[in-house]
Amino acid sequence: MPVRDWALWERPSRWVAYTLTTEALTLALTVAAIAFMPVTNQQLLMFGVLAVLGVLQAETSRKIERARRSLNVTPHINMTSVWMLPAILLLPPQLIAALAFAFYLHLGIRSWSGIQHVAPHRIMTNATTVTLTCFVASWVTHAFFGASPLAGDTEVAAAAVCVAGAMYFLVNTAITGGGLYLAAPEKASANRIVGSWDDNLLDMATLCIGGMMVIALVNQPLMALVTFVPMFVLQRSVLAKQLEELASKDQKTGLLNATAWHQRGIQEVSRASRTGGEFSVLMIDLDFFKKINDTYGHLAGDDMLIALADLLKRETRSHDLVGRFGGEEFTVLLSGASELEAVMAAERIRGLITELVVSSQTNDGSSVLITDRSASIGVAAFPDAGQTLDEVLAAADAAVYVAKETGRNRVVGTASRPVMVTTTG
Repeated sequence: MPVRDWALWERPSRWVAYTLTTEALTLALTVAAIAFMPVTNQQLLMFGVLAVLGVLQAETSRKIERARRSLNVTPHINMTSVWMLPAILLLPPQLIAALAFAFYLHLGIRSWSGIQHVAPHRIMTNATTVTLTCFVASWVTHAFFGASPLAGDTEVAAAAVCVAGAMYFLVNTAITGGGLYLAAPEKASANRIVGSWDDNLLDMATLCIGGMMVIALVNQPLMALVTFVPMFVLQRSVLAKQLEELASKDQKTGLLNATAWHQRGIQEVSRASRTGGEFSVLMIDLDFFKKINDTYGHLAGDDMLIALADLLKRETRSHDLVGRFGGEEFTVLLSGASELEAVMAAERIRGLITELVVSSQTNDGSSVLITDRSASIGVAAFPDAGQTLDEVLAAADAAVYVAKETGRNRVVGTASRPVMVTTTG
């Protein structure tokens, strides 16, 4: 394939510049290490041991890794840090680079080949990021603990391992986050840039196993094989969670899908019935949503749905249930909220929807800003509006109908008391 046809050039120019800069820096540092830092036979032996163990582990969990990578677009945490952490402490830079690129070449050929969103330039970028991360972590660790950080007292060696692991985590997060931001600054969020808590905990877990690997390789090399079991179990558990989330999430917005929302809503009904509690449901329907699709195209409509989903996640609590009911309709269950409290929350959300500015593009690729949107919101409370979740949902849906019939862009509450209407004035 000609260079001009590479998928790399389809990425934003600022991301391409950032990526090529990190690759050039990594190459320069590697060449400098080759020129000025000798390699001992012991280091070559350790390189061989790490390479064999890393490839062997990747082969034993190849199907799991492939399934995980197919489900993940970004970020994706693999097991390479388990082997790269020992490399930081035991290998010179040129062998660190060789090891990282060997691992990612193997992953690209054996585990990721044929996966649509894993283009060759992304494999190259990942390998470069890991290599540069290891260079920085190695430099800092050796600056503090000397040329042989594991040769001293046990406490000093343990501290060196911890510093190397911490530096790997921080530097990798910074380099990766910078690239993710430059790839799509308009979609920047803390969760996207630095990853979720689960992503970071998985990264820390692999580094902890890497720390144990260092101790095993230095003191009891055969014990390194024991780490294969927890690594395999860790990958399987992560895959199981990914599959569970895939089954429960709306793939367009990342919210709960209708089935998962309903299942968790039934659990909330059970809890509220048992404790004598209450909750409220908001049914949110975007006004004239079809006009967005007809005017700008379905991609613009999708961006509007995603923007509304992000707004709902920001404006609700972590234990509230936010889902996409279907089309342009969204449902929110506010745990422990009375109808009056829910109407106030709905009015706040309605106002924020009118202020949304969504950056998108038309079918012909022209940029467009979607503004001046509104939503009609129905509110119903348990147990006043019904004794089951379906009854409460039906009441909220009826309230949405009233909101539509009385002018749209308003909040309507319904219960055993008279209908409450909040308008825009």
